[in-house]
Amino acid sequence: MRRIPALLAVASITVMTVVAPTVKAAVAAPAGCGDVRAVGSLFDEKLAPHIRNDEIPGAVVSVVANGQTVFDKGYGLADIEHRTPMDPRTSGVRIASITKLFTYTAVMQQVEAGRLRLDADVNTYLTALRIPATYPQPITLLDLMNHTAGFEDRVIGTGARSAADVPPLGAFLAAHMPRRIRPPGEVSAYSNYGAALAGYIVAQVTGVPYDRYVQQHILDPLGMANTSATEPPPFPPARSYNTEETPVRTVPFIFDPLTPDGSITASADDMAEFMKAHLDGGGKLLSPATAALMHSRSFAADPRLGGYAHGFMDRTMNGHRVLMHDGGWEGFASLLLLVPDCNAGLFLSLNSTRATDALDVVAAFMDRVAPKTAPERREAPATAAPEPGFYAPARHNDSTVERLLVLLGPLRLTVAGDGTVHFKGHEYADVGGGLYAQRDGEDHLVFRDGRVATDGPEYERLGPADSLPLNLVVLAAFVLIALGTLAGLRRRPLTAAASLLGVVFLALLTWTLGWHSRDFIYGAPWWFLALLTLPVLVVLGFIAAVAETIRGWARTRPGGRIHQVVSLGGLALVTWFFWNWNLLGWPV
Repeated sequence: MRRIPALLAVASITVMTVVAPTVKAAVAAPAGCGDVRAVGSLFDEKLAPHIRNDEIPGAVVSVVANGQTVFDKGYGLADIEHRTPMDPRTSGVRIASITKLFTYTAVMQQVEAGRLRLDADVNTYLTALRIPATYPQPITLLDLMNHTAGFEDRVIGTGARSAADVPPLGAFLAAHMPRRIRPPGEVSAYSNYGAALAGYIVAQVTGVPYDRYVQQHILDPLGMANTSATEPPPFPPARSYNTEETPVRTVPFIFDPLTPDGSITASADDMAEFMKAHLDGGGKLLSPATAALMHSRSFAADPRLGGYAHGFMDRTMNGHRVLMHDGGWEGFASLLLLVPDCNAGLFLSLNSTRATDALDVVAAFMDRVAPKTAPERREAPATAAPEPGFYAPARHNDSTVERLLVLLGPLRLTVAGDGTVHFKGHEYADVGGGLYAQRDGEDHLVFRDGRVATDGPEYERLGPADSLPLNLVVLAAFVLIALGTLAGLRRRPLTAAASLLGVVFLALLTWTLGWHSRDFIYGAPWWFLALLTLPVLVVLGFIAAVAETIRGWARTRPGGRIHQVVSLGGLALVTWFFWNWNLLGWPV
């Protein structure tokens, strides 16, 4: 993301701005559910301190129950410069990936209309682009909804600075198609591309552009007048802020070329209408039968874990089933959560990069609205024993320079002598049947075929070549050898020059990853493409140095031979590193 000076520091906010809440008459709570009448005080208690402490400029909330909006309220500021308060009725927040629920609702509308089938090969509906037959099994619409299509992940180039930089959706999908790295239907790995492809298919079969379809078939029927899938929206949106920096910086509006995955800007009150429609058997959007199908579970790595329900994240909180989706884009963090058995829902959005500091309000909301109860018991087949080692998210990249992110963020899993599993900073105890429960939370683990399945993402065990310890040893050995090689610059100029270029590249790569990674949302910068010339020069220098060594072998003393072989070994190590992490050439 671009970094620009803040117009006014959040620290100048000395008085919290609050838009008066809407509180409807009391409604009876279903059996086993809490009373929503006092839910407003909960948000005042949990959100207000973060606003006062200058951690979050603004927040907006809406709560629905039994077909009514029972609470809505804005906290703090939607725009610091203009001192515009957050208003649940008019403040448009970027809901990011919650847009996917609108996309999948559109898919289900077209299933109901008979134009789409969930089990059909997506290529049935595509003309301008085709998904390659990498595996015998075709990708279906249901795979896209379950995030089981098997696409690798890509981030580079998934944002744009202006509308002029956004190509037509079909052209973008064709030009930025990720590689298929696993058969469909096996592993859930979250995919923005898959969601965008689903929205594109809706546009194809209806002949209506995605944003216009959402407007005509979802927003207008629900009266969502302060919501739009068009970028930029036809009304001034709320601003978001990077509050982790001093001074606080305004985050610029970032256009989303994958529009069906995250383009919607919405008010909290409008999101309440969307929640009520889904809680009311589809409302004006879907027939009761289609809504019931959409809300049914469609994938889980294990029946005892969270999964997907035709695009909704299907989770268990406090023993209650919840259908939810979160979204993060620019500096916004948003959440939509439905509790079907309590006929209640929550929408929350915060315009700060420190939004996680305030998300404890969600757990408090569940304690109030859906108190703890015994969860439904599900049976499952036998599972494997936990395997210690390093793991990476199943959502990762294999074919471009983004593969390097696997090396930067591995998670270590260890197993204690008493069988306790340590993973993601938490402890998990075996509760029987191969299911491991988090001791300080509600997450669970199951182990299958070198993978760790959780209530959320899945993780894959890394082989030795991709593990962080081995790669650190390789890089450390190369740098030490290279420093020694530079002492013999005059005697072995090719080897020394190649070693120097390798060290310079690693230093500049570290600088790029540490201080300029945000720039890549708009595409690989020209200077990074130029930087990728260095690994190619290192390998060419390595090859030339080998040839030079062979030619001069007979004239070289034994000590010199040993030194040269060691130096070439260092270059061989860094060449392997470049190859293993897609740093040779320009695979961006």
